[in-house]
Amino acid sequence: MTENDLVYRLRKRAEIRRQIPTRKSVQENQPDRIADLLEEAANTIEQYMTDKGYEVTTHEKQAEFDKKRNYNYDKR
Repeated sequence: MTENDLVYRLRKRAEIRRQIPTRKSVQENQPDRIADLLEEAANTIEQYMTDKGYEVTTHEKQAEFDKKRNYNYDKR
């Protein structure tokens, strides 16, 4: 599950970078090269895991898992 957590976090960070209104790339409606690299890394890891026969969760499944995990953590 750790690898899938990493894939999710890489994609989430790319998504966040693209939504920060003060970023020059956002203001100029240009691609964010670091966000693109984060997504490329996530895709490469996901493809590697798939090729090796590991089950790879979708972005939506991972978000649901994280939500449940955080909920359980808060209840401790």
